[in-house]
Amino acid sequence: MNKNYYAVIMAGGVGSRFWPVSTQNYPKQFHDMLGTGSSLLQKTFHRLARLIPQDQILISSNARYKALILDQLNITEKQLVLEPAMRNTAPCILYSALKIYKENPDAVMLVAPSDHWIENEAEFITNIETSFQACSEKEILMTLGIQPSYANTGYGYINFEDTNSVIKKAIQFTEKPDEETAQRFYESGEYLWNAGIFLWSVKSIVKAFEKYLPEMHTLFCGGMNVYNTEFEDDFIRSNYEKAENISIDYGVMQKADTIYVLPVDFGWNDLGTWSSLYEKLPKDTTKNATVNTEAIFVNASGNMVRTAAGKKVVIQGLDNYIVVDKEGILLICPKKEEQHIKQLVAKVKDTFGDDLV
Repeated sequence: MNKNYYAVIMAGGVGSRFWPVSTQNYPKQFHDMLGTGSSLLQKTFHRLARLIPQDQILISSNARYKALILDQLNITEKQLVLEPAMRNTAPCILYSALKIYKENPDAVMLVAPSDHWIENEAEFITNIETSFQACSEKEILMTLGIQPSYANTGYGYINFEDTNSVIKKAIQFTEKPDEETAQRFYESGEYLWNAGIFLWSVKSIVKAFEKYLPEMHTLFCGGMNVYNTEFEDDFIRSNYEKAENISIDYGVMQKADTIYVLPVDFGWNDLGTWSSLYEKLPKDTTKNATVNTEAIFVNASGNMVRTAAGKKVVIQGLDNYIVVDKEGILLICPKKEEQHIKQLVAKVKDTFGDDLV
């Protein structure tokens, strides 16, 4: 394996749209959402370990999830990038990049979410290898772009130069457009979905932070002498919360003029909702999908059912519903109204207290 290859897995989100399975104390990335025998975090880690040395894969997350991460992955505490405060993606990416830079200034790094589904892992690894090579040769910032299959308003879009080169120059990033704009983007064929998977050399990304987020760059560079030492935690606890709360997309990617995109097709799904999970699951002849469940469906179709392992469920006369049972909590919600689950979580908190959310 290439000693200059590194990765940072982003594993700090709460995933409230997957309530009641995903909670603040045990978010979705630590669950086996598809019934494969591995959590989403474990799947992501072992996928990347096909190309990147395992001890060079860092996990970025909230400090409260330290025990969960160490329980699920065979890694050392040195590989943890723990945030004492929630500050979006830009601060933790810069923090990670500086830690890697101190260890290996020639490194190229991948930043990837912990909770995405990749169907064709071999194709994914080939795409990462292509991107790493490009980032090693030129001072560029790269992302992977997914060919849109419909006009989704929940994803960012990347407009690119349609040239003969494999890697395309990005023209513009647009975050979560309205329905009319998304439809126009989709029909034009000139846009890709932003998968939130980024690649660059550590030198390039640190330089980009210096140019576009100079205050954040100065703040975190103040810890260079303690990164990867026993004094790192003290510096981070004292300084991390001072960082601006901003995403890498808004802070760097939408400003930089050296952004490139590799169009990819490896069967990507961001697994952001119960319906997106439903799309990836095997289904019976009436399009019902189950996880951990032994079910009988009578005059019922298009349902997504998840329970504790081995639970037996009988559903009659229900079409296109989400049914999720977890430790005394039962959610029954029409698929077409699942965008309201976040609001339901707030109502549950007000009614039953914090323990269930």
